[in-house]
Amino acid sequence: MTYEKFSADNAALLLIDHQVGTMGWAKSMPFEELKRNALMLAKAARILKLPVVLTSSMEEYAQGPLLSELEEILPTEFAGRIKRLGIVNAMDDENFAAAVEATGRKKLIIAGVTNDVCTVYPALSLVRDGFEVQVVADGGASPTAMADDIALRRMDKAGVTLTTTNQLIAELAGSWATPEGGQLVQVLMEAFGD
Repeated sequence: MTYEKFSADNAALLLIDHQVGTMGWAKSMPFEELKRNALMLAKAARILKLPVVLTSSMEEYAQGPLLSELEEILPTEFAGRIKRLGIVNAMDDENFAAAVEATGRKKLIIAGVTNDVCTVYPALSLVRDGFEVQVVADGGASPTAMADDIALRRMDKAGVTLTTTNQLIAELAGSWATPEGGQLVQVLMEAFGD
C-alpha cells in the first residue's frame, strides 16, 4: 500500500478525554509531559486550520474537566465538544461519530487519555470502518507502562500507524520554511526550550 502523507488538507484531529482527572490516572508518562504534548497538538491544529473534534467523558465526576488551555487554544471546538455520558468507545457515541463524519476527512489523527481505554477502541473502530488512523502515542498515556505497551501493540497490529507529537507535527508541516511551518517551529521551541 502506498503511503500518502497526512497534511492539513486531508486530515482531522480527534482529542479524546484530555481531562485533568483522567490525565492524573495515566502514570506511564509524567502529567506535565502529557499535557505539553496534548497542547502542542492543539496549537498545531489551530495553526494549520485542521478540523478538530474534542470530546470528554463525565466531566462532573472524577474524570474532571478538559484542560482549560484547550479552551484558550481552540475556543470554538471547546464550546462544541462532545460530552459523553460514560460511553467508553467514543465512536459508539452518535454525536461524536457524527462530528467525526462531519470533518469530511478519511485520515484521522487521534490522541486520547488513556491509550489503553479511551484511544484504543475508537482507533480500532475507525480502522475497521476504512479510515486511515495515526495515534499519537505520547499524546496519551495509560495507568501503567504495560497497559500502554499492550494498547499500542494492539492498535499497531490492527493497522493503526503509531506516531509521536514531534513526528506528527513535522509530517503535517511538510516544510519549516512556510509561514505555518515557522509558527510550528515556535510551538516546538516553546515546548522544549526551557
